[in-house]
Amino acid sequence: MSAALHLAFLHAARQRAQTWLLAGVLGLMMAVPFSLRVLLSAAETQMRSRAELTPQVLGARGSALDLLLTALYFKRQPLPRIEMRAVREARDAGQGSVIPLHARFHCQGAPVVGTELDYFEFRGLRLDGGRWFARLGDCVVGARVAAERGLKPGGHVFSSQEQVFDLAGSHPLKMRVTGVLAPSGTADDAAVFADIKTAWLIEGLAHGHDDLAEEDTLREEAGNTVANAALRTFQEVTDENLGSFHFHGDPDSFPVSAAVVLPRGKKAEAILAGRYLDERLPVQLIRPLDEFQSLMDTLFRLERLVLMVLGLVSAGALAAAALVFALSFRLRRREFRTLEDIGVPRSSLLASRALEILLTGALGVVIAILLASLAAWRAGEWAALLLAGG
Repeated sequence: MSAALHLAFLHAARQRAQTWLLAGVLGLMMAVPFSLRVLLSAAETQMRSRAELTPQVLGARGSALDLLLTALYFKRQPLPRIEMRAVREARDAGQGSVIPLHARFHCQGAPVVGTELDYFEFRGLRLDGGRWFARLGDCVVGARVAAERGLKPGGHVFSSQEQVFDLAGSHPLKMRVTGVLAPSGTADDAAVFADIKTAWLIEGLAHGHDDLAEEDTLREEAGNTVANAALRTFQEVTDENLGSFHFHGDPDSFPVSAAVVLPRGKKAEAILAGRYLDERLPVQLIRPLDEFQSLMDTLFRLERLVLMVLGLVSAGALAAAALVFALSFRLRRREFRTLEDIGVPRSSLLASRALEILLTGALGVVIAILLASLAAWRAGEWAALLLAGG
C-alpha cells in the first residue's frame, strides 16, 4: 500500500496542472449548489426583514412586484407614478403616517431618493458623520456610496442627466453632501437621499435664475416680456441663490414613485387596505410581506430548475473527469508495464491508480469546503450588494 501511495503522490506532483485543474472542477461542482442555497437564503432573510418592517406601500395600480422593488430597493420599474395628491389623501384618512418616495433619478448609478426625514427614523438609520439635509439641494449619502466615492460632509455629488440631448428636460444638479449614513447592510447603503423637493428640482419642476429685473435678461415677444437666452439658470443651490428657486404648477400634481404607509395599528391597516380595494382607483395599496412571499415561491421554483441544470452539468463534469483519467491511464500503459517488469506488483499499480483518483477527489473536497466557507462568510454582504444592484 505504501508503494501505491508513493506512486500516486509522485504522479500528482509531476502532473500538478492536471491534478489541480481536475480538483478545481470537482470542487467547484460540489460548492456551487451549496453556495447558491446559502446566497438565496441570505437574500431571502434580508428581503423578508425589509418587507416585514414595511407594513404597506402606496403606488400606481399595476405590477405589485414592480411597486415592491421601487419602494423597498429604489429600482426604476416600468410603473406609472402617482401624484402627491394621493399621498395627501392617504394622510387625510388619519389612519397613520405616509412617507413619500421619489426614486426616478440616479447619481452615477446610485439611486437618488427624494423623501422626508421621517424615512430615516422609520428605517432606523443614523448618521456616521455630518447632519441631515435641511434645505433644497442638500443630500445625505449611504455608507457604500460614501466609501466608493470618498464622499464626506461638505462634498458634492451630481445627479445624472437622463437624456443627453433633452435640452428641455432635467439637468444635472450639483447637490451638497451634508451627512453620511452609518452602514446598515441594506439597500439604503447604496442610495443618495434628499428632500423630495430636491427630487422635483432635478425633474425640472423648479428652477432658480438671475434677477429678471436686469434689462439684459428680458425681451419683448408678442406683446409679452419674456426672459431671453442671457438669463442664467442655476445648477447648484447656494445660500446666495436659494431665494431665487421657485416651483411651477400645483404641488399636489407633482410626481411620487411610491409611498410607505405606516398604519397606527391592525385596525387602521385593515381600513386602509379596504379603502384601496376598488380597482377603478389609479392607486393601489400593497402589503410587501405578501408580495415577497409570492416572489419567494417563484424564486424557489427557479432554484429547483437551476439545481436540475447544475445536476446535469455535474454529471457531464464527472464524465469528463472519468474520461481524463481513462485516457491518462491508457497513455501510461508502457510506464505501468515497466514498473511491473522491475517487480512492482500489479495490485500495487491498480491501487496507485485508485489512489490518484481519490487524491484528486480529496483535493476537490478541500476546494469545495473553502469555496463554500467563503460563500457562507460573505453571503450577507454579497446578498446586500445584489439587492442594491451592485
